[in-house]
Amino acid sequence: MTKAELAKLIDHTALGPETGRAAVEKVCAEAIEHGFYAVCVPPPYVALAKSILRDTGVLVGTTIGFPHGQHKPEVKAFEAARAVADGAVEVDMVVDVASLKEGDRARVRADIRAVREAAPKPVVLKVILECCLLSDAEKVLGAKLCQEAGADFVKTSTGFSTGGATVEDVALLRRTVGQALGVKASGGIRDWATALSMIEAGASRIGASKSVQILAGAPD
Repeated sequence: MTKAELAKLIDHTALGPETGRAAVEKVCAEAIEHGFYAVCVPPPYVALAKSILRDTGVLVGTTIGFPHGQHKPEVKAFEAARAVADGAVEVDMVVDVASLKEGDRARVRADIRAVREAAPKPVVLKVILECCLLSDAEKVLGAKLCQEAGADFVKTSTGFSTGGATVEDVALLRRTVGQALGVKASGGIRDWATALSMIEAGASRIGASKSVQILAGAPD
C-alpha cells in the first residue's frame, strides 16, 4: 500500500476538549496537504472546517454524543441535524453503551435510528461501540444492531476511554457485518505498521490524530 492509498482511508481527527480554532485549521491544512479522506472535528467547528475544505475533495465529519454516548436519542438527533446543516457529510455517534451492555436491543436501535433519521443518507453514519468496555458477545450484538438500524459503519472506539482499536476487535466486527457495513478502526493508531494491521484485519477506514506521523513511517 502506498502513502496516497493509505491517506485515502484516514479520517484525520482533532477531538480533544482542548481543540479550538487553531487546531481545526491545522488538521484541515494537513488533510489538504496529505490527501486524507476526511477530517473529524468537534460539532462547533464543522462550519469552519467546511469553509476551509470547500472544493478540496476532503470531506467533513464530526462526532455525536461524544465521548460517552450518555445523551437521550432526541438530543443526539438534534446534534446530528445541526451538524449536517453546518456542512458535515459524515457523523460518528457514540452508542448508548449502558443499554447495549444491558442487552436492551430496542433502546439501542432507537438510539441509532434517531440519528439516522436526523442525518439521512447520503450522510455517512458511523456508530462507535467503545469495544474496550464490551464483551465479545456485546460487540457482536452492537454491530448487528447497527446494521438493523441503518448505520453505514461500525467503529471500534472513541479514543477517550480505557482502550483503543485492536486487530482482534476489527476482525470480529468485520466477521459480524461482512461486507454490508464499513468498519472503522480508531483509538491509539499512531504508526504505519499498526494502521496496516487494522486494514489487513478488515478495517475500511482509520481514525487517527497522528495521521501525519503514520504516513511519515511508511517504508521506503
